[in-house]
Amino acid sequence: MAQEEDSAQSKLKQFLGEYLDTPTVKQSTEQPFPKREPIKHILIGSTKAVTSTIHYLQVIGYASVGDWSPLVPTGNPDEVMNILIRQILMQ
Repeated sequence: MAQEEDSAQSKLKQFLGEYLDTPTVKQSTEQPFPKREPIKHILIGSTKAVTSTIHYLQVIGYASVGDWSPLVPTGNPDEVMNILIRQILMQ
């Protein structure tokens, strides 16, 4: 499990950039306001699968449980939906 988390952290850093919330000195001199773009993550599945995924994303440091919307029924039996909107740094 620890190896899975390390691999997930590595992929997360590749996707978001190593310093998502803290611009480096080089970035701040080149571009005073880094461009950020919203990205929406939508989880659809059983309550157990969705909440399990949300907790896993917190464990790997991607998003806190409180960052997600409340669970919303989809209209399909035993299925819920949840959304997270993040601002990612665009280069």
